Amino acid sequence: MIEQRRISVLRQIGLVGGLFLMFAVFTSCSSRQDAGTASGGSPDTIPTVDAVKVVARKLDTTVRLPGELQAYEVVSIFPKTPGFVDSIFVDRGSLVKKGDAIARLVAPEITSQRAEGESKVQNAEAQRAEAEARLASDEGTYRRLKAAAATPGVISGNELEIAEKTVDADHARIRALRDSENSARAALKSIEEIEAYLQVRAPFDGVITERNVHPGALVGPQGGAGVTVPIVRIETITRLRLVVAVPESNAAAIPEGSKVNFTVAAFPSEAFQGTVARIAHSLDVRTRTMPVELDVINPSMKLASGMFPEVIWPVRRKDLTLFVPPSSIVRTTERIFVVRIRDGRTEWVNVRTGLSANNLVEVFGDLRENDVVALRGTDELRPGSFVGARVGSGSPL
Repeated sequence: MIEQRRISVLRQIGLVGGLFLMFAVFTSCSSRQDAGTASGGSPDTIPTVDAVKVVARKLDTTVRLPGELQAYEVVSIFPKTPGFVDSIFVDRGSLVKKGDAIARLVAPEITSQRAEGESKVQNAEAQRAEAEARLASDEGTYRRLKAAAATPGVISGNELEIAEKTVDADHARIRALRDSENSARAALKSIEEIEAYLQVRAPFDGVITERNVHPGALVGPQGGAGVTVPIVRIETITRLRLVVAVPESNAAAIPEGSKVNFTVAAFPSEAFQGTVARIAHSLDVRTRTMPVELDVINPSMKLASGMFPEVIWPVRRKDLTLFVPPSSIVRTTERIFVVRIRDGRTEWVNVRTGLSANNLVEVFGDLRENDVVALRGTDELRPGSFVGARVGSGSPL
C-alpha cells in the first residue's frame, strides 16, 4: 500500500516537471521568433500591403457652381417732374426701343408757367422792337442835324451833342432789352424742357418687366412726397449677366475670356454658354468667394433674369501638382495624412487635400512624384512598421 502511494507521488512529480519543460521550450521559441521579426525577419513574416505611386499632372477639371442670371441693364422709371398719368402706352412684357414713349403726364402748373414764359418773351420782343424803332428815328434826326451843322450858324453845337447822346442811350436801352429778352427765352426754354419730361421715354432697348400705375395716378421723382413705386421697370434681356461666386480655392486661375457652359432648370436638356467678361479681383470677406460675371447672349429670350443656373466651371492649374487615390488619404480628428512606404518601412506624411479629378485627389505636403504610398491608408499602419509594398501589378517591392 505504501509502495503504491509512493509510485503515485512520483508520477505526479513527473507530470508537473513535464509541464514546466514544455512551457520553457515554448517561451524560448517565441522569443526567438520575436527577435527574428524585430530584426527584419524573413519575407514570409513581413506583411505586404497594396500600394500606388504618387503621380504628378496638371489639374484640368470642372466643378459645378450655382449662379444667378441678371439683366444686363435694368432701371426703374420715375418721372423727373411730378404729374398725373394721362396715358400709359406699355404693359408688362412689352418690347420697347430707346426713345419710345412709355407714358404721358399732365401737370397744370407747368402749363401755366409755360404760358407765362411765352408772354414774357412776347413783351420783351415788343419792347425791343419799339426801342429799335426809336433808335432808327433818333439816328435819322442825328444825321440831319449833323448835315445841317456843316453850314455855320444853322444848328447850335448843343443840339447836335444832345442828338448824339440820345442815339447812344437808345443803343444802351436796346442792349438791356435784348438781355431781358434772352433771359425770358431761357426761362421759357427751361419750362419747355421740364414740360418735355412729362413725356416719359425708354432709356434703352428692353422689355417692360413691371407696370405699377394707371391713368390718373400721381407720380413723381424717386423719394418725393407720396411717391412709392416707379411707373415701370425696364430690363435688357437679349443680353444677360451671369454672376458666379467662385470659391477661394478655385479663384487662382479664372479663365478670363473663355467660354463656360451652364444649365437651367427650365430647360434641363439644353446647354447654354457664357463668356467670362468681368472679374472682381477681390474676395467677399463673408463668403470667401470672388464674384465673376459672364456675358450671355440671349436673342431668343428663353433665359430670364432671376434664374439660378448650374455652372460647369473649369478649373485649371498652370503647374504640376501631386495626386493619390482617395483611399490613400487617412483622416483623423488630429490630422490628414498618407502612409508612405520607404525602404520597407512606413511613414506618416501630413497632407492638405485639393480638388478631385479622374478618381484621384490633389494633395499638398512633403511628397514627391513616384513616392510609394499605401493604397488603403489606415492609422493601424503605425510609423516605422516593416511592410512590403505591392505596387500596381501586385509584385512586392
